[in-house]
Amino acid sequence: MIALHRLTHPDQVVFLNCDLIQTIEATPDTVVSLVNSSKLIVIEKPWEVLGLIRAWRAGIVATALESTAAQADALAEIIHLAGSRPEAVHD
Repeated sequence: MIALHRLTHPDQVVFLNCDLIQTIEATPDTVVSLVNSSKLIVIEKPWEVLGLIRAWRAGIVATALESTAAQADALAEIIHLAGSRPEAVHD
């Protein structure tokens, strides 16, 4: 979700799901059109909205990569520990 500000209520934050954005236009105000045909007129410029979207998506990817790296490290430790176990003694 990104934080935007409506032109009519600039002091109030509107959190918008980026996946719902269809287009962003400068007419000269910034009009954000959603896939459900709703439109928001915001005070942010189109390139600012794009920057917010990029940062939000990059954050998701970074979090996923950190999680994946942590899981890979944990798996490597398990494999290492399993390889260092003494052999079972058979009677």
